[in-house]
Amino acid sequence: MGFLTGKRALIVGVATDRSIAWGIAQAMHREGAELAFTYANDRLRDRVEPLAASLGSSIVLPLDVTVDSQVEAVFAALRDRWGTLDVVVHAVAYAPREALAGGFVESTTREAFAVAHDVSSYSLTALARGAAPLMKGRAGSIVTLSYLGAIRSIPSYNVMGLAKASLEANVRFLAADLGPSGIRVNGISAGPVKTLAAAGIAGFRKMLSKVAEVAPLRRNVTLEDVGNAAAFLASDLAAGVTGEILYVDNGFSTVGMSFPQEAEG
Repeated sequence: MGFLTGKRALIVGVATDRSIAWGIAQAMHREGAELAFTYANDRLRDRVEPLAASLGSSIVLPLDVTVDSQVEAVFAALRDRWGTLDVVVHAVAYAPREALAGGFVESTTREAFAVAHDVSSYSLTALARGAAPLMKGRAGSIVTLSYLGAIRSIPSYNVMGLAKASLEANVRFLAADLGPSGIRVNGISAGPVKTLAAAGIAGFRKMLSKVAEVAPLRRNVTLEDVGNAAAFLASDLAAGVTGEILYVDNGFSTVGMSFPQEAEG
C-alpha cells in the first residue's frame, strides 16, 4: 500500500511524457493516488488523454488557467465525480518566446510581464480558491513548481524569473491563509529538466551541461527525482511542512564557487 492510498489528486500541467507534471503523476499513481488531469487546449488533449488512461484515469478536463470560468468548471466537475479532493499539482508556467531570449531589459515588454505573472503565478491562487472547498475537513496539499531563477539571475530566463519569484511569495501567502483550514502549500524548485517548456529557453543545453558539472551530485535531476519529492509533499509524511520551497537540484543551489576537477594520476 502506497503512502498516497485513498487520496485524490488533480494534476495540472501535463503536456507530454517528458513533462515534470507527468513525472509527478507517475510517482503519485505508484503511491496509490487516484488522479485527474487537465489539458490546456485541443492539441494537447490528444496527448494527455492516452497518458491519463495509462494510469487508470478517465477524468481529463479542459483548463486554460487564464479563464476563470474554466477553473470553476474543473472543480465543479471534480465535485460531481469525487465530491472531495486532497491534492492539487500546479505545473503551469508561460512567457512569450521572444521574452526568453536576449537581454532582460530589451526583451521584457509590459505584455510579456503581465502574461508571465498571470499564467505562472496568479493561476496558483485561482486553483487554490477552487480547490479549498473540496479539501474542507481533509489534509489538503497544494504543490507547485519553481526554479532557481526566482532568486538568482539566470541567462535568458528573464521575466520568468520575476514570475517565479511571485509564485514563491504566492506559496507563502497561500500557506498562511489556508493553513488554519488544514491545507498545506509548498513549492519545488527543480533543477533544469529537458521538457517542452525548457526548449523555449535560449542556451538550455549549455545550462544542463553546466549544472551537471557543478552540482555536488554531478548530474542533472530527473522526472523521477522531482516526482518523488512532490509525492512526499502531497502525503501525510509531510504533514508538518507548509510554506516551503524544496530544492530538488542535486545541490546546485548550494554551491557558491566551483573549480574544474583535477585530473587524477
